[in-house]
Amino acid sequence: MKNKALTLTLLAGLALGSLQAHAAAVLDKAAPLFTGKTADGGTLALESLRGKTVVLEWTNHQCPYVKKHYDQSSNIPQLQKAATAEGVVWVQLISSAPGKQGHVDGKTALELNQQRGAAPSNVVLDENGEIGKLYEAQTTPHIYIIDKAGTLVYKGGIDSIKSNKAEDIAKATPYVKEALSAIAAGQKIPNANTQPYGCSIKYGA
Repeated sequence: MKNKALTLTLLAGLALGSLQAHAAAVLDKAAPLFTGKTADGGTLALESLRGKTVVLEWTNHQCPYVKKHYDQSSNIPQLQKAATAEGVVWVQLISSAPGKQGHVDGKTALELNQQRGAAPSNVVLDENGEIGKLYEAQTTPHIYIIDKAGTLVYKGGIDSIKSNKAEDIAKATPYVKEALSAIAAGQKIPNANTQPYGCSIKYGA
């Protein structure tokens, strides 16, 4: 009986460890580290950005919800420009698998940003979905913010109104904008864990 109890305890511990490992992107914990291929042909290691506030933005240029914040309003490009002007590193991530909606090569990703007036600090091509799955990113857009100490301090939606209509932006609570303002002011983020909305990320098998 003792051996059976010990076995059950060990199995329970292993299961708990597996769940903890799976729930990698946990608020107020260290952000999961990654190294990814960039659209300009280089690589980007999250660890190299320690000491800076970092925004991770999952995107898919063909998604109507992304178009709302880019093509129809320039909301995200404006946020990118304002944030990077204050020293924030803004990283776009594209986790669409080859053959799926939103998948692009590096050259196309850079051209799209130029056409839309977007100004991320870097674009990471995550076509195997490893980084997206590590963070449990669900939608485009889906935003994560990491503070200077490497701690995940925000995850969720770009704002509070879950629509693909640009006219709703002005009426929404701008979650990402308010989070960045709070970080800059050394204040607590008012809505640190919000519900993302948009198109599902087009991961591969």
